[in-house]
Amino acid sequence: MPVNFEPGEGSHDGAVDIARLARHAEEAGLDSVWTGDRLASGFPVLDSSMVLAAAAAATRRIRVGYGVMLPALRAPAWAAKQIATLQHLSGGRVLLGVAVGSGEAGEWAAAGFSPKERGRRTDQFLRALPDLLAGRPTALAGAPRGARVVLAPSAPVPEVWIGGGAEASLRRAAAYGQGWLAALKTPEQLAAGAARLAELAAERGVPVPRTGLVTFVRATERPSAAAAGPVVDYLVKAQGLDRERAAALALGGGPRQVAERLREYADAGAGTLVLVPFGADTRRQYDLFAQIRSLLLDEGVAAR
Repeated sequence: MPVNFEPGEGSHDGAVDIARLARHAEEAGLDSVWTGDRLASGFPVLDSSMVLAAAAAATRRIRVGYGVMLPALRAPAWAAKQIATLQHLSGGRVLLGVAVGSGEAGEWAAAGFSPKERGRRTDQFLRALPDLLAGRPTALAGAPRGARVVLAPSAPVPEVWIGGGAEASLRRAAAYGQGWLAALKTPEQLAAGAARLAELAAERGVPVPRTGLVTFVRATERPSAAAAGPVVDYLVKAQGLDRERAAALALGGGPRQVAERLREYADAGAGTLVLVPFGADTRRQYDLFAQIRSLLLDEGVAAR
């Protein structure tokens, strides 16, 4: 089971936190660790590529994922160079989540781009990425006419997961992705998105990308009806959801309680479940997530 982690945020010793958390996730038997990608959001978020490099250096097996990278905030060649470097440092363990990001003006001003360009810039990056990583001469949008970029050393193209829930994101997933990584969806909404993705893939004559879900979880040792309360508060304050919708999306409770809720998402088509931990002891959350993973596997759910 994958887990999302934002280790070291606000910490004076973030690198140690990242290494310890990544090692603990691996030792607990989890499948991957993911981190978000922001530039100037106002929240204390470390650079995603550096976080994943630290996680990769501290582990041997577990995969490291951008959940998700916002390539439109970067020059395409620089973004590709970061991904290639992480592929080399990790031994090919990178999972590349990609999304367009929100339209918050401040973050885009910090990057020097207009938020209105983010969809177009993301598509340009996804089109160029295979050639850039292969070290082939690549023409980039905005470069002088006839100019070609060649990156070295080359690196394998990682598995690409497209984030977002809009129609444009589903079309992007069908065009460029091996997976669609949804968030803040009910099981019914996830199933509808997966069905639409299958239609779009059929129109293009390509294999249907896999469906994944990022969800927010506060696991507890024992069953608890109130465990999801802090998750609800977060979704209301940070994500702007109304309380009823937040309560429908927040997961919390003992391992079996959480596994039962996740089974609903698996039945709706989610083959990959990325859990965002809530709780003062992140390592203990990882241990409880490992128990949840075992319960799902026992029920025949591929808790990848």
